[in-house]
Amino acid sequence: MTAYVALLRAVNVGGTGKLPMTSLATLCAAAGFSRVQTYIASGNVVFHSDETEEQVRTALEDRLHTHCGKRVGVIVRTASEIAAIVARNPFPDQPGNRVMALFVDAPLPTDPMAGATGAQGEQVRLGQRELFVFYPNGMAKTRLRLPSEKAGTARNMNTVARLAEMAAALR
Repeated sequence: MTAYVALLRAVNVGGTGKLPMTSLATLCAAAGFSRVQTYIASGNVVFHSDETEEQVRTALEDRLHTHCGKRVGVIVRTASEIAAIVARNPFPDQPGNRVMALFVDAPLPTDPMAGATGAQGEQVRLGQRELFVFYPNGMAKTRLRLPSEKAGTARNMNTVARLAEMAAALR
């Protein structure tokens, strides 16, 4: 079995996309995932599955579509990938709540600032399947918009580290 982390896009953020985490856990169990655990009310879930990453994503997206009546984007990573993201954080000396990992499944841009608007001192670095963004003034005050945000989902490094711990405990 593989330990996975699934990150839902636009769930329980800003009063939109409400999905109780108990419902998310139930949907995951119905998809055949085991040892399901959610983390905070923003669409984070860890679990075991024998399926591939693509099969896991499709099964969860299909169940979410049926449950919510609309498409909900899902990013899936293995426990090893999440741990590697924590390890390669290019801003390890910055507060974890000011560094975000923007998870994407599309190819990353060659220049992480390509097409960006509203930059005010933020720093963006390429990862492998993610962008790392340091917000020196906090994310709430930023005007930075990255094209990758449209298809991805971001989590601060405190959350990523906790998800890595939870997923490692499932192995």
